[in-house]
Amino acid sequence: MSKGIHIVNLFSAQGIDLSKGPDWRCEAAMLKAVAGQHVCGVDEVGRGPLAGPVVAAAVVLDAGNIPEGLNDSKKLSSKRRIALDSEIRKYAVDYSIAEVSVEEIDEINILQASLLAMRRAVASLSISPSGVLVDGNQNPGFDLPANLIVKGDSRSVSIAAASILAKNFRDNLMAKLGEKHPEYDWASNAGYGVPKHMAALKLVGVTKYHRKSFAPIRKILDEKS
Repeated sequence: MSKGIHIVNLFSAQGIDLSKGPDWRCEAAMLKAVAGQHVCGVDEVGRGPLAGPVVAAAVVLDAGNIPEGLNDSKKLSSKRRIALDSEIRKYAVDYSIAEVSVEEIDEINILQASLLAMRRAVASLSISPSGVLVDGNQNPGFDLPANLIVKGDSRSVSIAAASILAKNFRDNLMAKLGEKHPEYDWASNAGYGVPKHMAALKLVGVTKYHRKSFAPIRKILDEKS
């Protein structure tokens, strides 16, 4: 049995149907556990690309005004993500977006950079949530109660909202950086190591926006040194 199937079966055994999309149950459970007023969802995007920052968003939703159709940003079309991004910003109690730079990624590694981005996003909220719902199984180290939720962007509407804000922000950022370096086609690949990006790296070389600690970039630099 593959790992992916095993995880889905574990969710099914717990009565969790990921096909139905995220809901408010994770938020309700945490609010009850911490006896709080607000809980935020946090998610990051951009661990895998060869270029650009890693970005995280934190979102505090209003239980009575949740945008319809929230889901894992990877499951949504670009058009739908953009529409939901606007609704999240309009109706959320609070939200924030944070980056960790390429230089920081190269200094502390991508995992630590992803956790740092999530800490920055939560710290940048204008209100103080009573708890944090985190996508994944790594604890970023908040000074708040935190629940780690595997596939959280398919289970928690707050995490789903955060994933949408983070992805839209990063996609737009990479498109703007791509205007300076059109040969890499970052507007369509967001810095991932797709064939066109790799071909441009071999022809044009490495920019200051590339992650020099990543093996494909390091290999190109070593070959030219």
